[in-house]
Amino acid sequence: MKENKYDNPEFFAQYSRMLRSVNGLKGAGEWHELKKLLPDFTGKRVLDLGCGFGWHCAYAVQQGAVSALGIDLSEKMLQTARERNPGEGITYQQGSIEEADFPDNTFDVVLSSLALHYVEDFQSLCQKAYRWLAPGGYFVFSAEHPVFTAQGQQDWIYGEDGRPLFWPVDRYFIEGQRNACFLGQEVVKYHKTLTTYLNSLLNAGFRITGIVEPEPDPAMMDLPGMEDELRRPMMLLVSAQKEKKAP
Repeated sequence: MKENKYDNPEFFAQYSRMLRSVNGLKGAGEWHELKKLLPDFTGKRVLDLGCGFGWHCAYAVQQGAVSALGIDLSEKMLQTARERNPGEGITYQQGSIEEADFPDNTFDVVLSSLALHYVEDFQSLCQKAYRWLAPGGYFVFSAEHPVFTAQGQQDWIYGEDGRPLFWPVDRYFIEGQRNACFLGQEVVKYHKTLTTYLNSLLNAGFRITGIVEPEPDPAMMDLPGMEDELRRPMMLLVSAQKEKKAP
């Protein structure tokens, strides 16, 4: 059984108070860059892996998608998604990203927001996403940046005055499990190098169409601690396309 911290009541309560949980996409510091990588949703069939509260499913349908299927392991996440982001053409389904499977050419867009660092075998997922997509389809995702996940503990080194001195980067080329602290609890994540992220896409047959290491949204720079987010990358955003049919 895959780890599912999000159905822990205390953990979920803390997650629900995060800015992105309360304000949706407007509260996500990377959204101003991620939305630039998204394709035209008109008439598209969309799959959202690790859909959380369903913000991206709702956005896709609002932008013209004919259907959006959100998958998440957490029943609490899905319950909230159904309450906050219902809509015609939107479906939510409980399940893990690793065990998801669909017939070939089922979707036109596969999305994933800040969930793939919980997936151990990214290469296999890329191969499956390639199969699921129709020719010309897009795979667009955000994940925690390898610089952010490498050391594992995911915290600054602090000075005597309590201010962050620097961000530790260690064991970068040693991929695999990391025990990180998130919202006060130990959470299992999987570190992958930038090489692994990009080559997994290329080896699956994708053409990479965009790579962004997003700086915080300028509109959020007055929030506590946001200036420190300019000192190291926290996220990696990537868009890739399956080849189109030959004319």
